[in-house]
Amino acid sequence: MEKRTQQALIEAALAAREQAYAPYSRYQVGAALLASDGTIFTGCNIENAAYTPTICAERVAIFKAVSEGYRDFTAIAVATADGGSPCGVCRQVMSEFMLDAQVLIVDGEGTVVVDTTGRDLLPFAFGPENLDR
Repeated sequence: MEKRTQQALIEAALAAREQAYAPYSRYQVGAALLASDGTIFTGCNIENAAYTPTICAERVAIFKAVSEGYRDFTAIAVATADGGSPCGVCRQVMSEFMLDAQVLIVDGEGTVVVDTTGRDLLPFAFGPENLDR
C-alpha cells in the first residue's frame, strides 16, 4: 500500500475513534476499512448498558461496507489508545471478508504497532469453504 494511502487510512481510523460511544469501558476504538476501489468506510465501537449488544469498530466498518454492496477489501486500520488488537469476534468477521488484506493496528498517536494480515490474525480460520454448499 502506498504510504499516502496508509496515512489516510490511519487518520480516518483515529478520527472514527473520536466518535466512539464507550461510557462503560472507556476504551475507544476506531476503524477505517479500505475497499479495493479506494473507498474508505469507518466505524467506531458502540457500547450498550446490556453489554452483549455492544459492537466493535471493526465490525461497524465492515458491516457498513457490506451493506453498501462492497465485498473486496484491501486493508483495515484499527486505532486504540494503546494499540490493542481486534477481539476474536472481529477476527472471525475479518476472516470472512479479508483474510489476505493488510491489517494495521495503531496507537492513539497513529504509530503502527502491528502490520499483519487477516490470515495471520486468525490462523486456521473457519470460513465459507468449511460449509457444505
